[in-house]
Amino acid sequence: MCNVLVAYFSATGNTEACAKKLAQAINADIFEIVPVTPYTAKDLNWQNAKSRSSLEMKDKNSRPQIAGLVEEMSKYDVIFVGFPIWWYVAPTIINTFLEQYNLSEKTIVPFATSGSSGMGKTNEKLAPSCPDSRLMEGRRFALNTSAEEFASWAADFI
Repeated sequence: MCNVLVAYFSATGNTEACAKKLAQAINADIFEIVPVTPYTAKDLNWQNAKSRSSLEMKDKNSRPQIAGLVEEMSKYDVIFVGFPIWWYVAPTIINTFLEQYNLSEKTIVPFATSGSSGMGKTNEKLAPSCPDSRLMEGRRFALNTSAEEFASWAADFI
């Protein structure tokens, strides 16, 4: 049996709901990735090219700061990382999260929520942030995904 963590960033609560359901379904620890500066509705307006999220996503070197760290990250073998899809990839705060730790030999499994977008180039953009880990192909989930479906999907990685 391996030690499993579900870490997630949720801007509007959708990813949080899925992360909690996944963590409960697989009996994993859970960690919320919280930005030092919370996102407002104005920050998340993807239709405004000058909104905070738009500017962060245009700057591939953007690394929003995170409040808090996972205690004893070294004890985890598998880390499910959840987030909303922004511009067909993970928000850059996910890169911040991955880059804070030595993830050598760990299995990283992305999962996402989105109104309609798929995973896009998520792994391509995340791979440099966790170079010595096993970055698995992720999956987008709908809000109504059942605990059983999460458990069945996750079983391939744990």
